Amino acid sequence: MDRLSSFGATKEILQAQSHLYNLTSIFVSSMSLKCAVQLCIPDAINDHKRPITLPELASALRIHPSKTTCLLRLMRVLVHLHIFAETLVPKHGGGEGEEVKAYVLTPSSSLLLSDKATGLSPYIVAMLDPALMAPWHFLGDWFRGNHENNCSNKLTSPFEAAHGLTLWDYGRKNSEFGDAFSGAMAIDSQMMDVVMKDCKHIFQGFDTLVDVGGGTGTVAKIISEACRGLKCTVLDLPHVVAGLPESENVKFVGGDMFEFIPPSDAILLKSILHNWSDADCVKVLQKCRKAIAGKNNEGGKVIIIDMVIGDDKDDDAEATATKLFFDMLMMTVVTGRERTEKEWEELFLEAGFRQHKITPMFGLRSLIEVFP
Repeated sequence: MDRLSSFGATKEILQAQSHLYNLTSIFVSSMSLKCAVQLCIPDAINDHKRPITLPELASALRIHPSKTTCLLRLMRVLVHLHIFAETLVPKHGGGEGEEVKAYVLTPSSSLLLSDKATGLSPYIVAMLDPALMAPWHFLGDWFRGNHENNCSNKLTSPFEAAHGLTLWDYGRKNSEFGDAFSGAMAIDSQMMDVVMKDCKHIFQGFDTLVDVGGGTGTVAKIISEACRGLKCTVLDLPHVVAGLPESENVKFVGGDMFEFIPPSDAILLKSILHNWSDADCVKVLQKCRKAIAGKNNEGGKVIIIDMVIGDDKDDDAEATATKLFFDMLMMTVVTGRERTEKEWEELFLEAGFRQHKITPMFGLRSLIEVFP
């Protein structure tokens, strides 16, 4: 029996080949999505006020007629990915009952509209920036240490292998990338506005809250508006919060979360800890514990919004894959990881906390309440 026959029937072999070809080409999905955002296709369809045909779309986008067929091919992929959908409309100038295909938005492409506060287009473009794509080409060599001058611990991530700087230092040195990345994180935080009505109870009973790594205060502003009387302080690096306008209920403090966290009734860490190693997370959590203990408030707690791998048995295959992809992203561009509940629990215990509660309620992310 030859080698190929040992793997089973020809059909099975060809299916395996198709599977590998699909995985090799999966980047086409991301790049096609980025192209749709760059061309403002969602806005063009939305502005048309009705299903838009291919010629109408090409005209709206000012695509040269010679590239109309190429636009068709792009839209075919995006329809397959459920970014857009197709419907039938009467053909202009056609006979009675003659119809042609036209494009409409889906829930996913509706999140890409530029006039929406929760529009994710800047997030898509920032996360697919060449600076974040390059480290993946260094991943295999990084595992082997081939870019570390025989010092296995010298480079902390493939990102550093690719650029010679950590993600944070690269963003400070390259302001255009840094601003785009910070803007993308703020847009992601704006989604909190959508779910805030379902989680106001999380912040009830507290007078003060510190949003650690809260950037420009997007989440703090949403929380303070939803929870009247709650005083929010945003802690982030001095260059991030410098000159930001304050209000009666939202103040900014420049500082390093590894060094000091202001005393408060509650601490919020939204999508922060997944950026850091276990050792660094323990340091931050210990600072958090000290901050809430300083208020002598037995009801104080740390509120974490982050992914938990395997936290929801109802997760579909796409949600599970997305969490695993994010875990690889954290390994490649920073030193962090997405964690299972057991891994989160180990961090909390090492940092001196006694109990925690995990509630899947933010889509891919979960609410994690940690108590001293």
